[in-house]
Amino acid sequence: KQWYQRRVAITAGIPKPDIMKLANADEHESVKEIQEFYADYLPLLDHVYTLSLKRISSVGTSWDRSALKRSADSLISVLLGLRKYPVMRYSNKSELARGLVNSTYDIMKENSHLFEFRRNDTPMLLILDRRDDPITPLLNQWTYQAMVHELIGIDKNRVDLSEVPGISKDMREVIMSPEQDSFFKDSLYSDFGEIGIKIKELVDKFQRQQHSTAAIDSISDMKKFIDNYPQFKKFSGTVSKHVAIVGELSRIVQDYNLLEVSETEQQMTTQTSHTEIQQKLTRLLRNSKVREIDMIRLVLLYCICYEGQSGFSPQQFVEMLRNRGVAEGRCKLAAAIMNFGGRAVRGGQLFGEQNTMALTKKYFKGLQGVENVYTQHKPYMTEVLQQLVQGKLKESDFAWHGGAPIARVGEIIVFVIGGITFEEIKAVHQWNISNPGNKVVLGSTSIHNCQSFLDYVVGN
Repeated sequence: KQWYQRRVAITAGIPKPDIMKLANADEHESVKEIQEFYADYLPLLDHVYTLSLKRISSVGTSWDRSALKRSADSLISVLLGLRKYPVMRYSNKSELARGLVNSTYDIMKENSHLFEFRRNDTPMLLILDRRDDPITPLLNQWTYQAMVHELIGIDKNRVDLSEVPGISKDMREVIMSPEQDSFFKDSLYSDFGEIGIKIKELVDKFQRQQHSTAAIDSISDMKKFIDNYPQFKKFSGTVSKHVAIVGELSRIVQDYNLLEVSETEQQMTTQTSHTEIQQKLTRLLRNSKVREIDMIRLVLLYCICYEGQSGFSPQQFVEMLRNRGVAEGRCKLAAAIMNFGGRAVRGGQLFGEQNTMALTKKYFKGLQGVENVYTQHKPYMTEVLQQLVQGKLKESDFAWHGGAPIARVGEIIVFVIGGITFEEIKAVHQWNISNPGNKVVLGSTSIHNCQSFLDYVVGN
């Protein structure tokens, strides 16, 4: 009887005992080759990867065993793929970070022969915990990729538009991948108003070719134009789907009062006057246009940003949620967020440099019906990276694991336990442009929007 030859590819290192098990089971000697490909992760962009792990803790701050192994194996895979042997730092207050850095180090030590390559620099592996910055995943977003994920959702580059009013059959699910969509690739970090302008430029170009004189001043006009000119889809490639997506984003922004909601969020991150914020929250929580998810995020941001201040009273806002019909389990998120990322839990200095920041309003106006506002919030990760390369990152906040501290940091590999956001992905992209000598590869257990983050808070 003829047996086929088999060549086995492993997306991580394979322990010798497992090779022995495979050899013993291969009675017909059909396995001719085993190769290790260090790709035990899901690449998202050229500087970002994820593991798509939704649950990482078994109880409180204790790792789920399988999630810990998966996270450590992925870090080893990244290090071997990049040919890096790093020094390590981690969030000192996080048991999860300590557990992951220990596990990763143990694997490196057991497989030291795999790390015997030429070392031209001293890279840094920095392990962070989502608990250190519970603010960023609570915020509404105003750049294109982040906004789509926040308001509609992106799952493995797929966007479900089936619930969009009036959507055509061929648009009910669309692919948004930078590798396959040049317009999306060029617009990942564009502000919402800029997206409208880019799309309008393409429509104007097509109009000139068709000698059309139709007035197009809004997203709604664009959608009508595309319906009347189906050949535009051939001309524009993938742009027609972006018109549908931008149209839905515009509808959500207008219908649910997101401009005022977002303005208040941004003011809270800069710790605007407590009394003023309390007044704004009261008004927004009484506004029937404000969605439940936005009411909850506002209350949770208040809990984090104003904890410990004179007059701090989250209970009055929780009661307002109840009066609006929010389920009791969702009302309890106010207490859950404090247990997850309140002062007593989180590490670092989340508000260390923000108390003196002035609120800067940024408007991006171009196309009628598109007004993108308030993107001045900077993720805490940006401050951590800045202090790291300047040698100012406190050891009491971010401990060294083994070995002596180094004077100069090279390339940085950041891994965030508990999920990252597209706002942080954009921040790292901008960091890499400005700091070519300290480029960052960013990895995490998952990619969050506000809803998935709330699910994570409850589940962990």
